[in-house]
Amino acid sequence: MPLRQRPTMGGGGGGVAKMPAGQLWLLLGVLLLLAFGVPAQASRNTHYDFVITETKVTRLCHEKTILAVNGQFPGPTIYARKDDVVIVNVYNQGYKNITLHWHGVDQPRNPWSDGPEYITQCPIQPGANFTYKIIFTEEEGTLWWHAHSEFDRATVHGAIVIHPKRGTVYPYPKPHKEMPIILGEWWNADVEQILLESQRTGGDVNISDANTINGQPGDFAPCSKEDTFKMSVEHGKTYLLRVINAGLTNEMFFAVAGHRLTVVGTDGRYLRPFTVDYILISPGQTMNMLLEANCATDGSANSRYYMAARPFFTNTAVNVDDKNTTAIVEYTDAPPSASAGPPDSPDLPAMDDIAAATAYTAQLRSLVTKEHPIDVPMEVDEHMLVTISVNTIPCEPNKTCAGPRNNRLAASLNNVSFMNPTIDILDAYYDSISGVYEPDFPNKPPFFFNFTAPNPPQDLWFTKRGTKVKVVEYGTVLEVVFQDTAILGAESHPMHLHGFSFYVVGRGFGNFDKDKDPATYNLVDPPYQNTVSVPTGGWAAMRFRAANPGVWFMHCHFDRHTVWGMDTVFIVKNGKGPDAQMMPRPPNMPKC
Repeated sequence: MPLRQRPTMGGGGGGVAKMPAGQLWLLLGVLLLLAFGVPAQASRNTHYDFVITETKVTRLCHEKTILAVNGQFPGPTIYARKDDVVIVNVYNQGYKNITLHWHGVDQPRNPWSDGPEYITQCPIQPGANFTYKIIFTEEEGTLWWHAHSEFDRATVHGAIVIHPKRGTVYPYPKPHKEMPIILGEWWNADVEQILLESQRTGGDVNISDANTINGQPGDFAPCSKEDTFKMSVEHGKTYLLRVINAGLTNEMFFAVAGHRLTVVGTDGRYLRPFTVDYILISPGQTMNMLLEANCATDGSANSRYYMAARPFFTNTAVNVDDKNTTAIVEYTDAPPSASAGPPDSPDLPAMDDIAAATAYTAQLRSLVTKEHPIDVPMEVDEHMLVTISVNTIPCEPNKTCAGPRNNRLAASLNNVSFMNPTIDILDAYYDSISGVYEPDFPNKPPFFFNFTAPNPPQDLWFTKRGTKVKVVEYGTVLEVVFQDTAILGAESHPMHLHGFSFYVVGRGFGNFDKDKDPATYNLVDPPYQNTVSVPTGGWAAMRFRAANPGVWFMHCHFDRHTVWGMDTVFIVKNGKGPDAQMMPRPPNMPKC
């Protein structure tokens, strides 16, 4: 089927919403309805065209070809309001299969548009197109979209900005301006080849060559100073930073020199505001924060300040890109003399500062008001303890692999290393196709040991492959405790669940104690997130009500861990009423 490109797209328009000419009469009708009293908060449809193409980009003195949406890196921003429905037409003019995921959007009853390849859909093949329907409901704040196939999200990603419904307001003073700040990574080599080489050898993935802010490495990287991202501010005004960690491998500390940050939201939900010198943000997470431009502009102080990010990483057995990345905040109303010197630099915690990471995360609490209520489940129907491990599997006969002790690197949840099937699990479930997955993902690990003690025995390193899923009845309240293990080194893990946000009711270090640790839970105002950072050598507990029928992926958001198998799937059965049942399969789903 030939590709269709709308004449309304326009060069460089990227994420600008378009309306086909054939719908003008419909548009006039909508305007007339609005004029006669349709509520301003009624949901509306917004259309975007995303064309995935090969695009030449230069970073770190190297030019290479990347996959990008509408020629933009990072990609275009999607703008919506709470309760909107957004249609995204994706045209794959690239050289490989791809899918897109709308990270943090619950997609009620609509797993068909969730996006992870071989979980809810077959990939969009080169030369083909697919239309995603993004249904916003309770989300308000910042989310993001990204490719959900192999390592494609390294360059195929962008922000989602969800404003309040018309007629409602932010639960804080309206900022003068809003700015997406996307933290990412850059490889000089082709990321597809990096992944293929890792899969061929069984070894680790080569680390990135730079960390980035809005696609740029910053002043201290080779050949980068001219293109460093700059944000203009005026004294006395307040700015909303919508920070997204789109990196594949690094949690990040982030700060702005000379300014404190008031954190007001995470993962498309509001937080009780708190003010800090730095934030910690894991891959997959978003943080909204207010920056007050309150530095002097009378010439007595600098007018340029670095915003900077530094990796947070504690597993010394693993290589990591430890380079800082920078952007610049500059006051436009300061005299020229104030910008003569270099920008001021922030004080960021050390790369392995667990205390700093823990102190920040402990401050995350939901905003609880009449306008923004929460609903923490007090009773639990089913408990799960899920161990998180980097493992090995035996190398193939007559071959030497590059993983530990000449084995292949793998990863697991409850010692099951997830394998993608050859057709997607959603279709297999919908059509009752047998042999695609096993519905017996365990509620606990197969054996217990001192999970967090250093240097566990080598016979614990090994795991087994499988495509095991967890099947739950509609409305079941689940408590999932993620338990880090020290197998091949303890480290934090950003665990992401599709189709749901969840309440992070507890966190701690060491082995979870089911008899004592629940007494420490926060059941009053826990943060409501879609990605939780499980502490190094520790645990995190979350609760959610499985009231969204469909097939929903759960995985670590370190991408090498995802491809190694640190994943599983929740299948939530249909409920009784029509609003508790999956939508029918759209007719245009891609074929495997």
